[in-house]
Amino acid sequence: MLKISNINYSVEGRPLFEEATATIPTGHKVGLIGRNGAGKTTLFKLIRGELVLEGGSITLPSRARIGGVAQEVPSNDVSLIDTVLAADKERAALMAEAETATDPHRIAEVQTRLSDIDAWSAEARAASILKGLGFDQPDQLKPCSAYSGGWRMRVALAAVLFSQPDYLLLDEPTNYLDLEGALWLENYLVKYPHTVLIISHDRELLNRSVGAILHLDDRKLAYYTGTYDQFAAQRAAQRAVQAPPQRNRNCTAPICKVLSTGSRPRPARPNRRRAG
Repeated sequence: MLKISNINYSVEGRPLFEEATATIPTGHKVGLIGRNGAGKTTLFKLIRGELVLEGGSITLPSRARIGGVAQEVPSNDVSLIDTVLAADKERAALMAEAETATDPHRIAEVQTRLSDIDAWSAEARAASILKGLGFDQPDQLKPCSAYSGGWRMRVALAAVLFSQPDYLLLDEPTNYLDLEGALWLENYLVKYPHTVLIISHDRELLNRSVGAILHLDDRKLAYYTGTYDQFAAQRAAQRAVQAPPQRNRNCTAPICKVLSTGSRPRPARPNRRRAG
């Protein structure tokens, strides 16, 4: 599991985390939400070890692999399919060693490991992921330089999905996808075999692809089981309990009208695409 214990971290004197604690069970799909500037991307950097905590600790299982999309793939002459295949560094190294190894015992070890990681179906898996993100088979053979930055971001996403890290950290992954790509990603993440943390304002993604919400608010972390809509309902209930009673006889707010007339005001239509 991923354990965040009493962490503290500030940026230019502004605290982003103060004794923040959370536990992410292994294999769970979790949406990380919070207001803009609260520190969501910073938390990803802390988990990856790119920043140093001022206090507390973040622990993961030994040898756990963490993956995410930092930037688009380079504009070079390597084909899309080869770029994605190269993302699985263990497979690439073993395939290269298989071509040069001469020791019979080592050759047997390499072949066994290649079989264990299903290396022989790798190209089909990579092609399937690229297709899901909008690249047909002829497109997959083109060099990365044939595509703009936005499309190369899709290739970078395909590469990290193909490599299947133990902890997949995605920061607004649907920002550079069309509707078809976003729907494909939602379905793919549901079946993803390892732990996923997603920063997103895409309400559909947070309702269809995750089973828990990690809420960053007031420099603390709170873990809620359920989809985004279930989280929103829990938060609304908490606020209702915490809010002081209002006793204004001249109240004209909608809730007062409910109490006086017995009718319920029509709720505002929810934003189908953006989580708040």
